[in-house]
Amino acid sequence: MLPRNSLYFLGTAGARHVVYSQLRRSGGLLWNLNGFYLWVDPGPGALVRALENTPSIAPAGVDALYLSHNHLDHTCDANVVIEAMTNGGDNKRGSLLAPADALGNEPAVSSYTRAFVNSVETLGVGKSFSLASNVSLHTPLAHHHGVETYGYRIHLPNIKVAHIVDTLWMDSLCDAYAGVDVLIINTTLLDARLNVLHLSIKDAERLIVTIRPRIAFLTHLGKKMLEADPMKLAKQLTEKTGVTTIAAQDGMLFDLSQI
Repeated sequence: MLPRNSLYFLGTAGARHVVYSQLRRSGGLLWNLNGFYLWVDPGPGALVRALENTPSIAPAGVDALYLSHNHLDHTCDANVVIEAMTNGGDNKRGSLLAPADALGNEPAVSSYTRAFVNSVETLGVGKSFSLASNVSLHTPLAHHHGVETYGYRIHLPNIKVAHIVDTLWMDSLCDAYAGVDVLIINTTLLDARLNVLHLSIKDAERLIVTIRPRIAFLTHLGKKMLEADPMKLAKQLTEKTGVTTIAAQDGMLFDLSQI
């Protein structure tokens, strides 16, 4: 069991090299939102990592699976997670939230496995979803990442959180995710690179300075980010911005009541 409102980093790997070498794990994120469990982007090894971690996660207690986009490092374990959520389909339950192109001609989740959940929700610009009583999820805009991609906001009675997933920099990100208390940023690049559709540490700084959350997390870290010491970089961002910034680590558990 996780604290009632908490964030669990099952993996913090970003970019192909870090994922396929498992320099960092690629299990995605798990939220406990007033007792509602939401698993985001289960990449390669996600189910194994969830069972191995301390605290371990019982997949049968997960209520919904969120796929931000149809890339393998975000969806690889989606089918097996749904199998585990539903006891192989014997206990039909839960929800899948995913972009249309993750459910289309080359689906991240097979039609066979989709039949195991109670509902399949298609993400889109400006959509909102009720996850549980007083818990809602919102997808304010499409990200620029080569495939249909959506970050998300989660609104609870006393706190708002956002996760800016993979994307090239867009000025509209600042408005879309404004007003949140907790900001998670997929910060894959140490330096922006032409035609690489990921955010850099400079982009993360711009987001933090503009949005000014109470706390920010850097995750989905690429090889150069790891070589540069993400904890040191996060400390520098804290000093520059005045916003507490933390470089997430595999297995990190954060109780939202701490902010």
